[in-house]
Amino acid sequence: MRPKLVVGNWKMNGSRANNATLLAGIVAGVAGLDAAKAACAVCVPAPYLQQCADTLTGTQLAWGGQDVSKHASGAYTGEVAASMLADFGCRYVIVGHSERRAYHGESDQLVAQKAQAALGAGLIPIVCVGETLDEREAGQTNAVVTRQLTAVLELLDDAAIERIVVAYEPVWAIGTGKTATPVMAQEVHAQLRGQLRERSAQAAEKVAILYGGSMKPDNALELMAQGDIDGGLIGGAALKAADFLAIIAAA
Repeated sequence: MRPKLVVGNWKMNGSRANNATLLAGIVAGVAGLDAAKAACAVCVPAPYLQQCADTLTGTQLAWGGQDVSKHASGAYTGEVAASMLADFGCRYVIVGHSERRAYHGESDQLVAQKAQAALGAGLIPIVCVGETLDEREAGQTNAVVTRQLTAVLELLDDAAIERIVVAYEPVWAIGTGKTATPVMAQEVHAQLRGQLRERSAQAAEKVAILYGGSMKPDNALELMAQGDIDGGLIGGAALKAADFLAIIAAA
């Protein structure tokens, strides 16, 4: 059985003072966590990576970035290289979040290149896929997520694929309070697992597929009881220690 993984995405939120309180609460709550059953992490704005490194080193809580450049270095003002994230002790980095795709025009191919860059620096990319409400209502969910994941699978070899995490985030359920039912979510997760299996049976068994659409303490247990839902990519609930810990407990 794959261990569960719960990752908090702080998005563009935080301050040094608030972060200190939040991280202290989470660290206290996950002390003694059985890593064979569940792991947890927070992906934070780049200015707070040093604070995470200072606070979380030696604890059960890992940390990561929210985006990464496809470039290794050079004249790319404002971008953050994978090697820089690794230099701050990051384990994870989110790539292809729906907000990056929608607001910054990131293509499937760019997301794949970012995943490749992350892997090259020893990071675990959390590859986000998901459909809009219009796409779901048009019956295009499977086609959309398959296309998005295909771009990544085509760029990586089998060994690299085994090191990624996939996060299914129905765009219509992010920050709206709406959530795919456990059955709806499981259907898409099973589709993604099947796509991985077509490429590599070993990868299909190893890769964690997270649900990223408004998972909360009151729905986390039912969602993560589904056969192909291996944890959650948590937004708003990750900003409250009690809520985040409740989701980790459900995992």
